[in-house]
Amino acid sequence: MSKLRVHNFTISLDGYAAGPDQSTDNPLGVGGEALHDWFIATRTFREIHGGGSGTTGIDNDFAARGVVNIGAWIMGRNMFGPIRGPWPDYTWKGWWGNDPPFHAPVFVLTHHSRPSIEMDGGTTFHFVTDDIHGGLERAAEAAKGRDIVLGGGVATIRQYLIARLIDEMHLAISPILLGSGEHLLGGIDASKLGYRCTEHVPTANVTHVVLTKN
Repeated sequence: MSKLRVHNFTISLDGYAAGPDQSTDNPLGVGGEALHDWFIATRTFREIHGGGSGTTGIDNDFAARGVVNIGAWIMGRNMFGPIRGPWPDYTWKGWWGNDPPFHAPVFVLTHHSRPSIEMDGGTTFHFVTDDIHGGLERAAEAAKGRDIVLGGGVATIRQYLIARLIDEMHLAISPILLGSGEHLLGGIDASKLGYRCTEHVPTANVTHVVLTKN
């Protein structure tokens, strides 16, 4: 049976997954890019993006877990791109170029329908106007028993977390302060929702925490 997993999702020490003043030129907001320095340096990231060798060790071990047994992805429209409201045209195809790093069906949650986009490397973006439950059902069907990665952004993860639909969530806590932006867990009592910390591993770059649903 498919599990819904969050992997390699980085937050700041004060709990923000993106900084303030997000824009097309600065999609993660002011200071947000630095959250992912640990991940970009790993061998797993470099292999996915064709960037040559990278670091090994604990950070890479966690990064690699995010690409194992994955049959589909879910993301919110904010993660797919900066356009809001009805699609003005169909020219925007995501941040990732012609060969996105997903290599699986990706279900983009949106209020505005759009034809699917078949990209290079096995990625196809499907635009889902159902609620989060409908999006998960479609992703589970496409995953064919393999797991589903919930990629983000923050608002989408919060919706699935509050609904107790996430089975496992790997957070990498970066030792930087953003001060404001998009807060992941603000106002959410994860303990009451039945989540507990099952792994806690610090490295020189981040602290890896895994939350698992009871």
